[in-house]
This record gives sequence, structure tokens and C-alpha cells, in this order.
Amino acid sequence: MVSALLVASALNIPFGTIYAFSVFLRPMEQQLGVSRTEMSVVFASATVALAAGMNLLPLLARRFGGAPLILAAGLIGACGILVVTQAQGFWMLWVGYGVLFGLGGGLSFTAVQQCVNQATPRPSGLANGYVVSTYPLGAMIGAPVFSATIHLWGIVPTLWLLAAVLGSAGVLGGWLFRRAGLTLVSAAAAQSPPKAVALSDPVFVRLFVVFFLAASAGLMVLGQAAAMLHAYGAGAAMAAAATTVITAVLAASRLAGGWLVDHWQMRSVAVGANLCAFAGAVLITLWPVPLSALFALSLLGAGYGLMSGASAGYIPQLWPRDLFAAIAARLYVAWCLAAVCLPVLAGWLFDLTGGYRAAVMVAAAGNLAGVWMARRIALTGERTA
Repeated sequence: MVSALLVASALNIPFGTIYAFSVFLRPMEQQLGVSRTEMSVVFASATVALAAGMNLLPLLARRFGGAPLILAAGLIGACGILVVTQAQGFWMLWVGYGVLFGLGGGLSFTAVQQCVNQATPRPSGLANGYVVSTYPLGAMIGAPVFSATIHLWGIVPTLWLLAAVLGSAGVLGGWLFRRAGLTLVSAAAAQSPPKAVALSDPVFVRLFVVFFLAASAGLMVLGQAAAMLHAYGAGAAMAAAATTVITAVLAASRLAGGWLVDHWQMRSVAVGANLCAFAGAVLITLWPVPLSALFALSLLGAGYGLMSGASAGYIPQLWPRDLFAAIAARLYVAWCLAAVCLPVLAGWLFDLTGGYRAAVMVAAAGNLAGVWMARRIALTGERTA
């Protein structure tokens, strides 16, 4: 299992810099002359491409080995960032970051999750929580590095550095996968694939809806953290540091969510996650000053992180491990929809009003709905299929 976790770390940490996207907002807007709404569309498009890559992986895994797929994922992401270095406006930025970078990240994310679950003797929420925590860990590392290199060298050299890291991660991850003899599909599943889970399955539908509601608020924060702190009066240094702080909270809460679902029922963890995010939305609405805004946005990120880690640990408790990638990929469509909805709406509302108050109130309403819906998530013992 250690080898599988190393592969996951090698791939997910560089691709996790997608959560440091807010660091690129103002430099990209100034260099390319794009609006905050257009930058929100690029981020949302990257999440759509991520979801597409996630759902392609289970199909590709039956035709190609894990090592070639992991290598391809790293190279596709690197090529996308290289396209961004040549961007002169919105469309090349969209193709490079919004399509290619996202697609590579989606392929790698589901591949390493499936790899870890195949290598784990029994379902482990903690292991799955670690895997999903490596994405915000990547942003926690990437945000200060990007901020420093943008200040020292400019945006284009920073993007070249990211492309080099992504390409190297694909090579390293593929080599580790092959050397350790890991697999994406068990021998039994290769001979007789397990029956797919219907999209209408009520257990899956409830999990999907609650995940969507928690992710909406979290992705709004992750995509625009630095800009949101700036809007609430924070200085440049605090706004830049906010991305690191919030992604650190997200990484810890994803790990915690995975551990909690090993010991608590999923519905209890999901209710707590949405209440945590709701508390953050209330705090920033009632006390809109920089320090409280940082704490409140961290609570919003923590609520999403708890739900994300718990969901990853919940799937192998209910369904066969050979179906993990397929079910997780479908669940992450909720993540994709969340990124398309509230973060884009938040960007539009910011352009319209000059602030984030309205967007935060929408997030609060979504989290309240998430609390109500989370109470209907099935207990582990309630599922017999």
C-alpha cells in the first residue's frame, strides 16, 4: 500500500495546484486583459475537464495499463500549461488550463484512487482521506511558490516551472507504478466485470446531492480565496497567504473526514461538515473584516474537506473495490457541477456588486439544504446490494 500512496502523492500534489488558482487571478487579468468572470469560467472549465478525465479513466483502465495512463496524464497536464504560456487572451488560456490541464488531472486523480483501493487489504477511510488530501496539499505548497516566482520572475517562467513539474510527476508516477507491480483492475474483475451501479440508486443520489452542496461553497473559496480576502480589506501579503492557510485546512479536514468515516456513520459526518461551512458563511456575513474573513473562509473550506474525505472513505464501504473508480468518477460530477455553479456565480456577482456578500449568502443557503439532505444518507448497514 505504501507504493500506491507514493504514486498518489507524486501525481496529485502537482495537479493539486489547481486549488491555488486564485494566486493567478490578478496577474492573469492584468497580463491578458480578461475579466474576473472569464477567469471563473476557466476555473470552472478545468473542473469540467477533470470530471471528464475521471469518467474516462475506468474505461481506459480496461484497455491500457496503469503506468501508461499515469504517464499520459502527467504529459497532458504539462502540455496544457505550456499552451497557457503562449496565451494572448481568453481562448488559449481556456484550452490550456481549462481543458488540457483539467483532463490530465482527472485521469491521474481517479487512477491513483483506484490504485490505492486495489492495494489496500480492507476498506480504509484514512487511506482514501490521505489521497484526496494531497490535492490541497499541492496547493498549500504551490501557492507560496507561485506567489514568490511570479514576484521574482513573472507569470510565464512560473508556468514553465509548473509544466516541468507535471511532466516529471507523470514519468515518476508511471515508473513507481510499474516497479511496485500495482494494478487498477483485479484479475477477477478483468475476467468478469462487476455490475455497474445505476445512477438512479437512491444511496448514490443522496450522496451526490450532499457532496454537491458542500463542494459549491468550498470551491468558491478555493477558486477565489486570495481575491475574496482582498475584497474584505486584506493586504496583498495576507491575501496571498490565505490560499496556503485555507488549503492547509482543507488538506487536514479531508484526512480527518476519511478517518471519521472509519469510526462514525457517514450521515453524521456529512451533517457536521455542512454545519461547519454554514458557520463560516454566517461569520463572514456578520463580521466582514480581514481576520474573521480568513477564519470564516477556512471553515467553509473545512466543511467541504470533511465531506470530500468522508465520501472517498464511504464508497468502498458500500461497493466492491473494483467499482471504486467508476462510482467516485460519477460522484465527482457533483464536484464539477459545483465548480460551474457557485464559483462562476460568485465571479459574476463580484463584477456586478464589487463584493462577495451575496455569493456567501447563497453558499449558506446551500449548506443548510445540505444539512437537511445529509440526514437521509444511508447508514452503512442499510445497504444490502
